[in-house]
Amino acid sequence: MCAAPALDRVRGLLLGTAVGDALGLPAEGLSPRTIARRFGALDRYRLLGRTGFVSDDTEQAALVAQSLLHARGDVDAARRAFRAALRGWFLCLPFGIGLATLRACLRLLLGLQRSGVHSAGNGAAMRMAVVGAYAWADVELRRRLATALAEVTHLDERAVEGAVFVASVAAGCLVAAAPADRQQAVAHAVAAVRAPELRTALQRALALADARAQDAAHELGTDGFVLRSLPWATWCLLTHGDRPVEALRVCIRGGGDTDTNAAILGAWLGALHGAAALPEPLVTSLAPGPFGRDHLDALAGALCAGTPPPRYRRVLALLRNLALYPVILAHGFRRLLPF
Repeated sequence: MCAAPALDRVRGLLLGTAVGDALGLPAEGLSPRTIARRFGALDRYRLLGRTGFVSDDTEQAALVAQSLLHARGDVDAARRAFRAALRGWFLCLPFGIGLATLRACLRLLLGLQRSGVHSAGNGAAMRMAVVGAYAWADVELRRRLATALAEVTHLDERAVEGAVFVASVAAGCLVAAAPADRQQAVAHAVAAVRAPELRTALQRALALADARAQDAAHELGTDGFVLRSLPWATWCLLTHGDRPVEALRVCIRGGGDTDTNAAILGAWLGALHGAAALPEPLVTSLAPGPFGRDHLDALAGALCAGTPPPRYRRVLALLRNLALYPVILAHGFRRLLPF
């Protein structure tokens, strides 16, 4: 059996999620040409000054980590804990939430036991890398946890299998002896995918290993549909995974669902290389407070030690979200402008 993942790798997984999320957030929904014109080298955050603000991608990943730690390996307990965590989080009025997750959260507030909806979006996959850190050595437990936590919001087989795939690649990256071993981690994860459409889409990403980035993005697609989002993130990992910063830049320059694609990729890159390989200016510029760097560091420590998770203040999260809504709206209107 491989040695347990080092703390730096688990920190890298969570912080990589946040860095990719915050770096990609301002570019969400823009075309590759517009991203190149407006954001240039993608060397800093651009939502509000140089501070990196995360969205639902990072926040839900943190909620999953919290739920896993409370449940202590019990799948049903993890599902219940995540349902409760998601309800509380939704009441803090998060921005950028996907339609499927929005509908699921409304069903949770109504007390419905079956909260998940039929959607093949990437909303379940985006939060699932942390399951790979929790159940890195137990393939069956990892699948059961990823499936149960995915189905809280997404019931489509492709979305659920996408969540399992993200967790499996993360687990493989966490214990990889060298960056080149990411190839094997991806191959094993693809072979285990049970949804034929998703497996075929991922195999297409493997077959495009020699393609140019713009051609791969066009061929695979980069929007929030799980059959396009995961192959694109996988292609970026395979072709640029030895250079974390460049991989994130290539991923975001592809356009589409840039924050989620980069959050998934960032988690894999952080797990593969460790937090020390992430650009220090981007890590230190993450906004403090709920789901900030200190919170994610504490979660990583708890995952490695098996101790209770850190708390976050919902009131602070609510106030931050309310303060950022005008900024998010301004960026939304900015996308309509041709320059």
